[in-house]
Amino acid sequence: MIGTGYVGLVSGACLADFGNAVRCVDIDETRIALLRSGGIPIYEPGLKELVGRNVDSGRLRFTTDIAEGVEGSDVVFIAVGTPARPDGSADLSYVFNVAESISKHLNDYKVIVSKSTVPVGTTREISAFIRAKAPGDAEFDVVANPEFLREGSAVEDFMRPNRVVIGAETEKAKDLMKIVYRPLYLIETPILITDLETAELIKHASNAFLATKISFMNEIAAISELVGANVDDVSRGMGLDGRIGSKFLHAGVGFGGSCLPKDISSLIHIAASRGYEPHIVRAIFDLNQKLPGRAVGKLKEELGILRGKEICVLGLAFKPNTDDLRDAPSIRIIKDLVEEGAKVRVFDPVAMDNFKKTVPIDVTFCKNPYEAADRSDAVMLVTEWNEFRQLDLPKLKQAMREPVFIDCRNVYKPDRMFDHGFRYRSFGRGAEARRKKERPL
Repeated sequence: MIGTGYVGLVSGACLADFGNAVRCVDIDETRIALLRSGGIPIYEPGLKELVGRNVDSGRLRFTTDIAEGVEGSDVVFIAVGTPARPDGSADLSYVFNVAESISKHLNDYKVIVSKSTVPVGTTREISAFIRAKAPGDAEFDVVANPEFLREGSAVEDFMRPNRVVIGAETEKAKDLMKIVYRPLYLIETPILITDLETAELIKHASNAFLATKISFMNEIAAISELVGANVDDVSRGMGLDGRIGSKFLHAGVGFGGSCLPKDISSLIHIAASRGYEPHIVRAIFDLNQKLPGRAVGKLKEELGILRGKEICVLGLAFKPNTDDLRDAPSIRIIKDLVEEGAKVRVFDPVAMDNFKKTVPIDVTFCKNPYEAADRSDAVMLVTEWNEFRQLDLPKLKQAMREPVFIDCRNVYKPDRMFDHGFRYRSFGRGAEARRKKERPL
C-alpha cells in the first residue's frame, strides 16, 4: 500500500485484518516513524486499535523503502493524494511519481491497483506509462479499485461495504483481486467487476449524486424559509419514499472534506475537457460555495455590524468524528467573520491542532464550548459533534453577552431554543420566522 493517508492507512490496516500480509509505504519518514512507534497520524475511530492488532500479529508493517514494498508483494496499491488544481482538474503528479517508482521494481507478475480517485482514463494511462518505463519483460496488470470510505466511519465502511468496484481487463488480475477481497465474498458483499473507465466513473458519479442530494435539500431549505414550511419534515416526508431514501437530505451549510468538493471539480473538468457543459454538477458546486455566506448573513441580520463583536464557533472539522479540515465550511465562515472585523473564539474536540497547523487565521482556541461562548455576542454551531447536541443551554446562555445562536446544522428544535431565551436561527424552518415575529421585543 503506497501512501499512508486516510485511504492508504485505513485500507492497509483493513486488508491486513482480512489476513493479507501488508506493507504500507510512505516517503514521509516522520509519519512512518510515528506509525512504527504505535502512533496514528490521523483521527479515525477504531483505527488505532486495528493498526495495533495487525502490527502485533505481524501482518502489517511500515516502511519508507518502496523497493521492499513492491518487490515483496503480489498486489501494489497506489493510494496517494490527487488534490485539485486551481482550474478544478486533479493533480496526478503524485500518482505518476509512484508509478515510475513501481516500474523500477517489477521483479515478477504484479497487479497494480489505482485506489486513488483519478479522472476517467487515468488507470489506462498509468498502465501505458509503466509499460514505457519498465523492462520489456515485465509482467503486470493495472486495475481500478476506487474507495468509498467516509471519514469518521472509514473502518466500518471498508469492513462492511455496500459494494466493491473493480475495473480489470484480464482474468488473472480479476482472480487475484478476488483473493484479496475474499472475506467480503464470504459475507456476500456485492463485487462489481467492470472495465477501467466504468470503475473510475462510478466513483465520480456516486459522489456527485450524494452532493446533489445535499445541495438539493439546501435549496429546498431556502424555499422553506420563504413559504413558512419546515425543512425537517419536508426531508422526512421525502426520505420515506423508497425511490429517494432518507440519507444525505439534511439542510445546513453544505459539504466539505477531501472527496465531494474535489471530485465534483474534477468531474466538471473531465466533462468540459471533452466539450460538454455539466450544468447540474456545476450548479451543485456553485450553490455549495455560497452556503457558508448564508450562515454569516443570518448572523448579521441578528447583530448588524460585526466589527468588534465576539463570535463563538463550535466545530471546525468538516464533519464529526474526524480532524479533517479540507474544504470545511468552518474555514469559510471564520474567514468571513474575521474580514468583517469580528473576534472569533473556537472549540472543536479533535480538529484544533490541525487548524493551528494548517489555517493561517487568527482565532482564540478554547478548552470547551462554555469557555468559547464566554462574553460572546453569538454562538455558531458549525459541526454537529455529539457533545454539541447536549449543551447545557442555561449555562451557555448565562456565559454569553448576547443570546444569539446560529445553528448551521439544525441540531436543536427552534421552540426549545426560544423557550431558553435564545435568538435562534437555523436553516429551512419557516416556524422560526413566525415565532420570531410573535416574540415580545
